[in-house]
Amino acid sequence: MKTHLRISLFLTIICVLPKCLAAQSHDNLGKIVLDLPPQEDNPRNGEGDFITLKNGSILYVYTRFLGDKMSDHAPAQLMSRISEDGGETWSMQDRLEVDREGDWNVMSVSLLRLNRGDLALFYMRKNSLDDCLYYMRTSYDEGLNWSNPELVIADSHGYFVTNNDRIIKLKSGRILIPVSRHKTKGTPWSHKGEIWCYYSDNDGRTWQSTEKVPTPDSVITQEPGLVELQDGRIMMFIRASGGRQYRSYSDDEGLSWSMATSSVLNSPISPASIKRLPSTGDLFMVWNNNGKSGPGYFKAKRTPLTVAISKDEDKSWIYLKNIESNPNGMYCYTAIHEVGDHVLLSYVGKLDHEEGLGACIRRIKLEDIYTQDE
Repeated sequence: MKTHLRISLFLTIICVLPKCLAAQSHDNLGKIVLDLPPQEDNPRNGEGDFITLKNGSILYVYTRFLGDKMSDHAPAQLMSRISEDGGETWSMQDRLEVDREGDWNVMSVSLLRLNRGDLALFYMRKNSLDDCLYYMRTSYDEGLNWSNPELVIADSHGYFVTNNDRIIKLKSGRILIPVSRHKTKGTPWSHKGEIWCYYSDNDGRTWQSTEKVPTPDSVITQEPGLVELQDGRIMMFIRASGGRQYRSYSDDEGLSWSMATSSVLNSPISPASIKRLPSTGDLFMVWNNNGKSGPGYFKAKRTPLTVAISKDEDKSWIYLKNIESNPNGMYCYTAIHEVGDHVLLSYVGKLDHEEGLGACIRRIKLEDIYTQDE
């Protein structure tokens, strides 16, 4: 981020989670190792993901918008950078991974190591409000070349949304993709999405859809994410209205889902990101710890950007720290990647007075995340 995005503003957020602490400001936690600010003819960057290559390098692919507009429907390409030192430094020049394929754009990247060892690159291709579908490419040479795109969503149509860094592979090898559909041809746009998943048991050669997630009629639900719990269930976390994140659970590897219910996590209508840290086995979450009302309420703005740890599978969250806390900022669409004794976070951000939307990568020592505030 630009330097002024990292100015530390000491802000205390009162946490309503059981057994957790108030989040303290840690805008200097770790350091920004890659800054991708908006520029002329490049008004927006973001929505990326990481993967570690077989030689130890880290590939980061992100969405680079073109022209003079920064909307979700503006022209965009998928670009990449490489780090050869655990994310501490990054290549200076962008490399084109996927050019603008759709009539509108391509965006929202997820990267995955397939069971057979190849890489998979997933992204949305947008043609219109009636046609935004999910595609997959594979690479047999660690991202140097990609196959032709293959359609994942072949049994339906409409405007689908899957955020960046959202694809998971279960212990069984099954690949799960959460989707939210907001429009079909001949129907009006709905902010409330129909949510379900697509799954593959053969490394993405074929895909099947799951049952839809039942959600309350009165709640806007969008941009789902997934994490596999230690007891074998799949937890879906859902961007929702009402000042809370929502949860749904599956005990059959994503085929069916429980009614989505409110969690205790304060949140504006903004996505959360949750992953399991391989080194500790704990869940790690990044979200906007900003509820509907009360202390720390910023009129539903996407600030602060908070990290937290759960040692009991989402029952409680501890070690809360605000890594971005400017009340005049917006921070969201995080990708999480553990590398050695650090975690890499990429996210988008801007201040209210700024025209464009930039992205950055922040590198944080795990021991600093696990440090208890006094």
